[in-house]
Amino acid sequence: MGYISTLVIVLSIVPVVPFLLAYFITYYMKKDKKRAFALAMDVTTLFLILSVSALFNNVFGSGFGFYLILLILLIACGLIGGAQNRLKGKVDIRRMFRAVWRLTFAGTGIAYVVLFLISIITYISAA
Repeated sequence: MGYISTLVIVLSIVPVVPFLLAYFITYYMKKDKKRAFALAMDVTTLFLILSVSALFNNVFGSGFGFYLILLILLIACGLIGGAQNRLKGKVDIRRMFRAVWRLTFAGTGIAYVVLFLISIITYISAA
């Protein structure tokens, strides 16, 4: 169990590594770039959520990072589900979750870069 938690921590620190691993393994097995890219995004999103929440907690000195991301995910599900309900009269759960998951990849990717730069700048200025 210790090896698994260490592996998750290492992959969360540098989330580009699981992206590249998932992309190249899927592309090697399926020979489909679009499917490989989509699966790599889906796998990396989990690691981005973990690393952005840790960076948020580090930069702002709080323990609220993970819960903030969950709150944003729930609000996004509500908004996209409501939009689907207004447009089509029903909610397609699978499409809603896929849309929220892909938006989470984009949002946490940007948040990772911004928070990482902020943490580096504060580390350098404190030294």
